[in-house]
Amino acid sequence: MSTPMLRARSQAAFEARTLLSNGEQLLVSLLLPALALVGLALASSPSLGSGRRIDIVVPSVLALAVVSTAFTGQAISTGFDRRYGVLRLLGVTPLGRSGLLAGKALAVLLIVALQSVLLSVLGAFFGWHPDPLGVVVGLVLMLIGTWTWVALALLISGLLRAEAVLAVANLLWVMFAAVGGLLYPTGQLPDVVGVIVRLLPSGALGDGLRDAMTGHFGSLGEPVVVLLVWGAAATALTAATFRWDDR
Repeated sequence: MSTPMLRARSQAAFEARTLLSNGEQLLVSLLLPALALVGLALASSPSLGSGRRIDIVVPSVLALAVVSTAFTGQAISTGFDRRYGVLRLLGVTPLGRSGLLAGKALAVLLIVALQSVLLSVLGAFFGWHPDPLGVVVGLVLMLIGTWTWVALALLISGLLRAEAVLAVANLLWVMFAAVGGLLYPTGQLPDVVGVIVRLLPSGALGDGLRDAMTGHFGSLGEPVVVLLVWGAAATALTAATFRWDDR
């Protein structure tokens, strides 16, 4: 007999296969982060601050990969599922709305885990040596970040039409990667800009992973709090505003 957990796991497997078979999703989630890692590792500019360059590059790219999958990919897929009535139809099956959301969350965690392993192996080829305890702390931070970014993805995909979600999600991905603290440490930005970016979920995730995986645990309080606040706010707003179809 099928249980809610088994149904959620089946939905997660389906969602993961769908994401992995989507060429555009693979481009954003894996290929572009991998290219960013190679490019930043081989280049000597821009300056990423003190410390070994590769030790800063890899956690930065891992932060980018989390946002690619948990936010950009999930926002677009959910937006189009809502447009075509998939969410509404699945919501009235035995899977139910809670099972559907659980399946999506599990699928995102699976993809994030897969891309993190692949990118970490690629980073190791360039000499990446993270702090061992920092890896554990970084994994916890990635879990918090994944929740936060999935909540933000569901927020915009539940409010905007699918075409708008596609444009907004891709635009925000580019902005967060370029100037949002994902790839470029906020400490290297001008003072006022750096303060603002540190309060964004992108800056918090990027700085947090860089600090954790280089062993700078004393500065992790702010990124964790910022991610938790954004995650809680986005979750509450999503629960209040999410629409299951375009009607």
